[in-house]
Amino acid sequence: MTINRLFRNTLLVLALAALPGGAALGQAMGGGGSMPDNGNAALTKLDPPPPEGGWKALANLLEALKPGVDTRLDPTPSQITSHIERQLNNGQNQEALDLIEKRLAEIQGQRGTDVQLMFQHARALAALGRTDEAIAIYTDMTTSFPELPEPWNNLAALYAKQGDLDQAHEALQMALRANPDYLAARANMGDIQLMMALRNYRDAADQGVPGMQGKAREIENLLKESQQR
Repeated sequence: MTINRLFRNTLLVLALAALPGGAALGQAMGGGGSMPDNGNAALTKLDPPPPEGGWKALANLLEALKPGVDTRLDPTPSQITSHIERQLNNGQNQEALDLIEKRLAEIQGQRGTDVQLMFQHARALAALGRTDEAIAIYTDMTTSFPELPEPWNNLAALYAKQGDLDQAHEALQMALRANPDYLAARANMGDIQLMMALRNYRDAADQGVPGMQGKAREIENLLKESQQR
């Protein structure tokens, strides 16, 4: 996934800044889909009202004769999820969060869990800098749905953002245990392992171990190459 490069950029920033800070983004979760072409499908209330057309005088007459009617359909849960996914991908994070929280209030008390909505909630919070809240949701997801690799991967991204490489490494191990073929987690694991190696070489260099400064520079160059891919 393309967001994997952003993950690597975050890790490079952490590496060159002695590990603290940086912004990390995680993966989107499969199943979001895309919104239907509104030119060829019925509008829902997530779409803006269509512009007025036809003879204005007749339209005014009809409007006077009966109250206005919103002919747009109530969106389905799938359409809401797709709309939120598009907002998140377009950087409309606050708008996405507002819609997510509205939807969560609507389905409160219903049986079952909307896993996609839960995942999107964490993504929106993370994008808005509310890292601790996002971590709490991802952690809840890893407890309730340990078979899903995406929450583990995104949890690792947030741990990396905080400079906690050990927890990021453990989370990626769990992501790969859930799905050994999850390419995003495999690539992120490689970057995390480089970061951990860089940390160890720097520690050894600080203790005066010969040759460790050179090893650290080699790792830094590898991370720079990773950023440029």
